[in-house]
Amino acid sequence: MATYKKTGSKLKKGDKTVVNKSTTAEVFNTLDETATKSEKWVKKNEKMLFVLLALVVVVILGTIGYQKYIKGPQEKEAADELAFPKAYFQKAITNNVAADSLYTLSLNGADGKYGFIDIAKEYSGTKAGNLADYYTGISYYKLKNYEKAIDYLEKFSSDDEILGPIAKGTMGDIFSDINQPEDALSYYLKAANLKDNNFSTPLYLFKAGNTAMDINKFDKALKTFNRIKKDYPNSEEAKNIDIYISKATYASEN
Repeated sequence: MATYKKTGSKLKKGDKTVVNKSTTAEVFNTLDETATKSEKWVKKNEKMLFVLLALVVVVILGTIGYQKYIKGPQEKEAADELAFPKAYFQKAITNNVAADSLYTLSLNGADGKYGFIDIAKEYSGTKAGNLADYYTGISYYKLKNYEKAIDYLEKFSSDDEILGPIAKGTMGDIFSDINQPEDALSYYLKAANLKDNNFSTPLYLFKAGNTAMDINKFDKALKTFNRIKKDYPNSEEAKNIDIYISKATYASEN
């Protein structure tokens, strides 16, 4: 039977340390060579590295300085400016008499004070500027200036549990008002799914379901109504939801 022939001298049982020492030496030699090459590269490019380091330091210090001395005061100033038109906006929400004039004042300002439009423009990029986009959009919607309402509501972005969904839902209301039910349905569903809560989610699911019924998308309507019943049984929209489920079921089967 053929056997594998080893070449070279045989190692004794206790000679494993020789192999280990040899391997270790090779590893250290490799590390030394790598370190030497790295040192040479660093020395060769030290000016470039110094410039890059200096740039990083400048960027970091600049960012800190901007946040502290520019962004921070600007945020406070914008928030202070926002208080004036918000007072008119709140009055308009709760007062049906002269509501249009109150919304107009909140948009344009008065007595040398900024309205939402100016705040959105002058403080763009701040939290207050972003909120001004929201209030401007809602105000224009209340005044039935739908084109401008859409422009401002599209600019607004928020992680807020309520304001984000309301902005999307108002877009749905706008498209419903101008007889674009497909777009309205899309925005109602976006509003319902943006944040999961017991106020905005069932509200906009209900609007989505009714809009779906209007355009004969009965299966989608049934799905949204069933979701209200299952996931939001204590909501206002769930009180008579069985009636809507029955209507959607009957329509989908006929």
